[in-house]
Amino acid sequence: MAVRGMTGAGDHDLVVVGGGLGGIAAALAAARLGRRSVLVCETDWLGGQVSSQCIPPDEHPWIETIGQTRGYREFRARVRAFYRDNYPVTARARSQQRFNPGLGNIGPLTHEPHVAALVLESMLAPWISRGLITVLREAEITCAAGDGDEVRALQVRTAAGDVELTGRYFLDATDLGDVIGLAGVEHVIGAESRDETGELHALAGPADPLDQQAITWAMLLSHRPGTDNTIPRPAGYARWREFRPPEWPGPLLSWEVSDHVTHRPRLRPLFTDRPTAGITYDLWHARRILAADQFDGDWADVTVAAWPMMDYSRLPLLGVPDETREQALREAQELSLSFLYWMQTEAPRHDGGVGYPGLYPRSDLTGTPTGLAKLPYIREGRRIRAEFTLLEQHIGVAARPGADGAERFADSVGIAAYRIDVHPSTAGRPGIDIDTWPFQLPLGSFLPVRVRNVLPAGKSIGGTHITSGAYRVHPAEWSIGEAAGALAAFSIARGVVPHQVRADAELLDEFQSLLTGTLGIELEWPRYGALTARDRIGYAPMDDEVEAEVGA
Repeated sequence: MAVRGMTGAGDHDLVVVGGGLGGIAAALAAARLGRRSVLVCETDWLGGQVSSQCIPPDEHPWIETIGQTRGYREFRARVRAFYRDNYPVTARARSQQRFNPGLGNIGPLTHEPHVAALVLESMLAPWISRGLITVLREAEITCAAGDGDEVRALQVRTAAGDVELTGRYFLDATDLGDVIGLAGVEHVIGAESRDETGELHALAGPADPLDQQAITWAMLLSHRPGTDNTIPRPAGYARWREFRPPEWPGPLLSWEVSDHVTHRPRLRPLFTDRPTAGITYDLWHARRILAADQFDGDWADVTVAAWPMMDYSRLPLLGVPDETREQALREAQELSLSFLYWMQTEAPRHDGGVGYPGLYPRSDLTGTPTGLAKLPYIREGRRIRAEFTLLEQHIGVAARPGADGAERFADSVGIAAYRIDVHPSTAGRPGIDIDTWPFQLPLGSFLPVRVRNVLPAGKSIGGTHITSGAYRVHPAEWSIGEAAGALAAFSIARGVVPHQVRADAELLDEFQSLLTGTLGIELEWPRYGALTARDRIGYAPMDDEVEAEVGA
């Protein structure tokens, strides 16, 4: 039953479920085109992986110049401006055109999750004031009502009671594809077989729906040598201390990992005294989001602990009973806290001795009592059965012998770039890390084969277990959400359904012109020869040498 008089209840043009980057981008795109949206967010923080999941942006090497939409570029610019306007940034750091608050190795803009949430709030604020966007926080969808090939309403549980949301389009920007599941939209979970997709790196045997990527429950840490901040020993510590995944070279709680490319043992210590090209490639600097020496006064480094040893792959989240999913989420938290306890008490130190008791979780920055993120980082969920499926042979370098780039799509609605990075799976398979070409996002992958008014606005587009490893990252998620929001708004304005937009050449041309003109969305990459030969087929974290080669 709907709650009478509650803000957010009632009819909207778009009902967008998922408060991450895809959902926010979808609502903003629709608002800019004059359409009303309600945005359903699972937590009190907007931003998803960049905020409530504490994962700073994973981006491609050209992000500072090309390969992002106008909206995502605005988000990045506002993050940098927020630090310059509100933090005591040193004169030296302030002079950097590409100011990076954390100097993390993962990319050129590593920043705190609460700053991302504040920036996103500022981007939504004027549209909320105009009545074009309504946000429901700490809300969870519980059921969907439909009729034939259309969804009519979603039931949403909030602290004030249940709310019924009706709309013309329902966009799924959740990590697991919750709307798709509840609405009965045809979809796939887990790993497809090579016989089905023809992909080079797909399963050689039968498809396995329970073969799903590991999740990671990140946390924020600082370190003050000479202090003791040891947390209570986690209840499951003994088990995790001895746990050894099938694909791992030894105990999970150690500095030795399975290299994500070669699968050979590799040491990844917390700190190292051996710099490479001016950047220290250790765990601490990988996702550091606040570099103390860039700010005047007494500051401590802050880093995101979201490391290979924290990848939880014991149980899957989809295709299992609810109690199994809940157990997996509890165990993922327990694993992350166990790794922290191991680092504080038993880990070999880079300078001799044992343990780093000076490590302490930054619960003040996560809004949680433990310093863990509000939500886990989930790498894959349900994927729609789409009019067109994005496959490895469309974007993978090895899968396209003799090609000079990715497949080109006449129905492109955006572009993305990232390597295929599939983490170890719940079936005991090692990760997959392979080169891709910068690629386009085809409209056909947004269109369910049957249902007409549900659109994916994030990870749930029509891809595969393999290709989802290339479009799950921040700028791609934004691009997918923005295209989905614009598609719904355009379809309403033209009195058509999205499938007609793809099928009609004139409508498609008009829609693509709207994307490029009104919203500033790039639909194709430059000729591949214009991109640097060294980087066009690989996306290693940007270092000084790569940045100089890419150019300003």
